[in-house]
Amino acid sequence: MLPTDLLIHRFNGEEIAPKRLEFDENIMSIAQDLITLFHGSQHGTRGELNRQLQELEGEETDYRIKRGLAHLLNSSFSTFETVSPLDPLMLRERVFALSAQHIPSLQTATLTIEKIAHTLTQELNHEVLPEQVKAGLYADLPENQILTRFEAPTPEALLHRYNLSQVQGVFYRASHMVINAHRNDPGQYKLLFRYMKLFQLMTYIEGDADHGFTLTIDGPTSLFKPSTRYGLAIAKLLPALLHVTRWSLAAQLQINDSYSGKKRQGRFALDSECGLVSHYPPGKTYDSLLEEGFVDRWNKTKTEWRLEREVDLIPIPGSVMVPDFRVVHPDGRSFLVEIVGYWRPEYLRKKFSQVRQSGRDDLILAISERLNLENAGVKIAEVPARIIWFKDQLLPKAILEVLNNI
Repeated sequence: MLPTDLLIHRFNGEEIAPKRLEFDENIMSIAQDLITLFHGSQHGTRGELNRQLQELEGEETDYRIKRGLAHLLNSSFSTFETVSPLDPLMLRERVFALSAQHIPSLQTATLTIEKIAHTLTQELNHEVLPEQVKAGLYADLPENQILTRFEAPTPEALLHRYNLSQVQGVFYRASHMVINAHRNDPGQYKLLFRYMKLFQLMTYIEGDADHGFTLTIDGPTSLFKPSTRYGLAIAKLLPALLHVTRWSLAAQLQINDSYSGKKRQGRFALDSECGLVSHYPPGKTYDSLLEEGFVDRWNKTKTEWRLEREVDLIPIPGSVMVPDFRVVHPDGRSFLVEIVGYWRPEYLRKKFSQVRQSGRDDLILAISERLNLENAGVKIAEVPARIIWFKDQLLPKAILEVLNNI
């Protein structure tokens, strides 16, 4: 996403309108020039790339657009790495240790670096040249890191990402947001709720899969202390929402007025006809390595029970519970599996409250022994579910033992 200083928006009364680029010849040319510049800068330093970007910006008035596009290419499509035959920190320690033995001077420092470079070359049987040693001395500084990989997008894809990022920036200062999703495919809801769970958004949910859902999300400025991280989490939800077919969104904002220096109220609305394009994959990814590892081990286990990923929506007052898995036997029996891993006390209280309200008798809870349930105020005896405890890994054997004993 874009940092605050690269966001561009205007006000129409209290309505805020983020900058969205048209795909005209001039903008397409700018996007292509930047992509070409990054592509040609592979195997060069970040510092040299930044100097070329400054030259490309020139003194034209659209420098913020160019800078925004370059930021996205830098953060989303580029990989920078420290390239050095030896650890730069170790090199600097050797240089500083030897330099401390002499009266500081530019000449002494130069001789010390030269001496260490030749000494290390000899120690390594000349596998590393002195020039490589000197080049690696500060190779870990950001401006000296090397652009080792650039996954070039098309100009259209870059402009789509820019327009999406400008809209995402609106939610950095959201105080309240309501999403109405209307009669969509249940799989789209599951994907949306999974992302909400992943980003740990505080959401009140009403409705059902047949008629649609209303999602009320508290924003970062509604918290006791405004949280930039939480604002970013809300912004990250937008690409997931774009995978839902029919929806509308209304947000209340608290904006810093650059002219008066005071906060002002703002409003923003968006719907499924907005034309924005998501870069999130429509397929399902795992919420954690814990879940991914469990699936890998299950697939290697010889069992008649089939493991399915997030196939049930359980409506509860004010929320929806989406169990992580369902296990199904060929004879028709099925059970839901929810993994409770490493979460904050607030999340744990909400999770176990959902389990109590679900009224389900086919739920298996796999709980990490690392959780401090007592500190979270959770009483396991009051939880109407079959409980499995695990340490670092959840093993299929533990689930299967419970299933075989039912």
